[in-house]
Amino acid sequence: MTDTDALEPLSLDGDALDPIGGGGALIGYARVSTRDQNLDRQTRALKGAGCKKVFSDKKSGKDVEREQLAACLDYMRTGDTLVVASLDRLGRSLQDLISIVADLRRRGIGFRSLHEALDTTTPGGRLVFHVFAALAEFIRELIVDGTHEGLAAARARGQRLGRPPAMSDEQVRQARALLTRPDESVSSIARLLGISRTTLYKHVPELAMRGRSVLEEIPRR
Repeated sequence: MTDTDALEPLSLDGDALDPIGGGGALIGYARVSTRDQNLDRQTRALKGAGCKKVFSDKKSGKDVEREQLAACLDYMRTGDTLVVASLDRLGRSLQDLISIVADLRRRGIGFRSLHEALDTTTPGGRLVFHVFAALAEFIRELIVDGTHEGLAAARARGQRLGRPPAMSDEQVRQARALLTRPDESVSSIARLLGISRTTLYKHVPELAMRGRSVLEEIPRR
């Protein structure tokens, strides 16, 4: 998946102007970076906010596999609200945060962040999705523009783009030099260069001609 794939646009039409979530259970999620850090402060804040159940991970924010977050999101149902102590406890990055919040909105699940005082279940909270949608579009444009600028700069430097060739120019020269030795076979040349016979035939078409010449020299019965 590309960076822009993760930033699926959030619709701002119709019911996007209505509060999202509410009426269901408040489910908390807490995270600390290492096993030595304590979850108590976050857990107390989440339970104090009314969370009946709290999931927690002791993992770095850069860790893709957060099992308890996955379990938390799977546990929640339409109308529930996900509560976190702060935004940085939920997302590994801004892009990750946008992706999670977008998924919650599509499922009709509310979102609250206690520290930032964000709450999508309130009339004012509907603006949260507008902010995240604007951020997603902004980041998407930055990624696309940056990619195009990088490609243009590489072309200006004469840099080859795309996948590197299976055989370098030096390997092709070596293969052609080895062709002048009648005792060298296609298999031995490929083995010496560390490539396959198919790759050798593709980049050194003279080998095919050599093979036909050998066959022509074999007496027919």
